[in-house]
Amino acid sequence: MINTVYRLCAPRRFEIAFSELDVNAGVIVRPTHLSICNADQRYYQGTRDAKVLKEKLPMALIHEAIGQVVFDSSGTFNPGDRVVMVPNIPCEEDEYIAENYLRSSKFCGSSADGFMQEYYQIAPERLVKLPEDIDLNVAAFTELVSVSVHSVSRFKVIAHNRRERVGVWGDGNLAFITSLLLKKMLPHCKICVFGISREKLSDFSFADETYLTTEIPKDMWLDHAFECVGGNGSPVAIEQIIGLIRPEGTISILGVSEYPVPINTRMILEKGLRMFGTSRSGQADFRKTVELYREYPEIPLYLSRLVGNVVEVNRYADIKEAFEIDIKKAFGKTILHWNI
Repeated sequence: MINTVYRLCAPRRFEIAFSELDVNAGVIVRPTHLSICNADQRYYQGTRDAKVLKEKLPMALIHEAIGQVVFDSSGTFNPGDRVVMVPNIPCEEDEYIAENYLRSSKFCGSSADGFMQEYYQIAPERLVKLPEDIDLNVAAFTELVSVSVHSVSRFKVIAHNRRERVGVWGDGNLAFITSLLLKKMLPHCKICVFGISREKLSDFSFADETYLTTEIPKDMWLDHAFECVGGNGSPVAIEQIIGLIRPEGTISILGVSEYPVPINTRMILEKGLRMFGTSRSGQADFRKTVELYREYPEIPLYLSRLVGNVVEVNRYADIKEAFEIDIKKAFGKTILHWNI
């Protein structure tokens, strides 16, 4: 079976390539809804290190996507089933290291072709069936939601059980999703969100408290915190967290920064703080995310606020247009209806 692949070959330049799919191996999925991530944009705009771009391009982008099953040689799924695709591709198993942290694992849109393809061949265990009534535009960025699920799940194991007040730094997509999941997965915790935009913070209606980072009360304290800022804002966010968190609290780092971030290790030592990083997610996190969609129908409803631009991709030229539109967005996710 001949498949069409749309690969980024240089910043802002796509090319069409062809691959051969074996219909007797795994599941053939037709991608239908794709979501653009900041990582995709760093490749598209060429803001990654030149050496990285040279090593990885040409490559099909996008790791946030859902699709419909076309054919399943294993009989696990039926044609037409709506599924979310797990972009992490483990090559081995480890007793202690999760699949998303194994250095040998591949990842769609980073070390392997992503989902910008006419069809995608995938193992049945890397698919999770979606609820029939799910908002497909929301389901498109389930991968991002699963990263927050992964972080909160790890937090529940790592952090001590005094969880009266948990802070979330950031007012973007990741902070919105993480604070929403904290509210559902840890319902007895008071969730406080700290951001720089009063307008964006007004969307966090499910949070117990919201604060501008320039107007934090002097008597503020936290048991634990999540950093969802990334980029140039990470140093300030982490410094504020270290200052406000109680001794032996836990800090979860989710924000991605291209450059090293200075951290006040003296106060980490004095307070005996725990700090852990979260990157990507695995099959179990996707399954947990879909379970949460079913258990709490209000989660997809809240997440629909993040659906920003919706772009119909019917031809090759629409791909570049979609990425250019995404650059200009102020908030939310750009969803591609993949009709090409």
